[in-house]
Amino acid sequence: MKYFLIAGEASGDLHAAHLISELHRIDHDAECMGLGGDKMFAAGCRIYQDYRKMAFMGVVAVLRNLGQVRRNFQIAKQALLHEKPDVLILIDYPSFNLKMAAFARKMLPDIKIVYYIPPKVWAWKTYRIHQIARLCDRVLGIFPFETEFYQRYGYSCEYVGNPTVDAIREWKQSAPSEPSEEFNYPFLAILPGSRPHEIRRCLPMMLAAARTFMDYNIVVTAAPGIDDSFYDNYLRDGEQLTRNTYCALSNARAAIVNSGTATLETALIGCPQEAVYSIFLSKVLGFLRPLIFSIPHFTLVNIVAQKEVIQEMVSYKFSERCVREELDKLLNDDTYRRQMLAEYQHIAQILGDTPAAVNAAKIIYSLK
Repeated sequence: MKYFLIAGEASGDLHAAHLISELHRIDHDAECMGLGGDKMFAAGCRIYQDYRKMAFMGVVAVLRNLGQVRRNFQIAKQALLHEKPDVLILIDYPSFNLKMAAFARKMLPDIKIVYYIPPKVWAWKTYRIHQIARLCDRVLGIFPFETEFYQRYGYSCEYVGNPTVDAIREWKQSAPSEPSEEFNYPFLAILPGSRPHEIRRCLPMMLAAARTFMDYNIVVTAAPGIDDSFYDNYLRDGEQLTRNTYCALSNARAAIVNSGTATLETALIGCPQEAVYSIFLSKVLGFLRPLIFSIPHFTLVNIVAQKEVIQEMVSYKFSERCVREELDKLLNDDTYRRQMLAEYQHIAQILGDTPAAVNAAKIIYSLK
């Protein structure tokens, strides 16, 4: 079978690569092609466009790169028509992928369309659920509650497992049992995000709060695709930069994490944390939040747990004082730390240990 995959970000490239490996394992005639990155290429996928030329988030970024966005659509459409794949596999990246799904459904009526890691319609833009259900033959979710959410609207979504759980499990199998010699102990881990604009907005305040704790060193994790030199303007002498994120989290006393998948990774590794996120016009958003978002929490940790496990320093709460006060609790209140770590265990139980890529590949292969 021929599989055409579209991933528009680093995380999608990683999850697609695992899926590609499983497709090759169960389908010896598998041909994989699409839009993605180095990990997909290494897994055996022919790449028509690199995701780094696609990862534009927000209205301003899209408008600023409108010419490239149009070229990306053109490349994807031409490749799809040239390859005429049996299955189109969409990985997150909804603004682009839903348009491509509509194009494929119109131009290639016999194609099967699968959304693996669907958009977070349970958080915002819930109206997209109808478009997803209309365009896709199968929707493969990575959170257990997505199944019930889709059922509420009369649609089907299958929980296949969570790729982050898989990644952490694989890392733990090969992780050293002794503390890493890479870091200066004791230290705080700072995960400032994966995109340049969010790093610029968040990292200075994260560092300012962490620097008030003089007994702790600071380790900042670098994002894939962003050069080390990007961080030079932010770090002081003695502050470390690492690309070994999981190892840093497993050895840190606590972490300040830019909201996203990283909060779930931090929880599954077992590092006490607080989440931050800088939003444009944050004070206005504070009033509009109930109208925009369908859920009471921003972070995956709290969403999966369906309660507040970690503090979310979002909107007007994102200030040096608030981050510093919460960090003090994470470092010095042992009861608070133990309670958070216990909640992490509960989250791991909710997600289970079913291998997502394995299950997803079996379902996709069954569409032949």
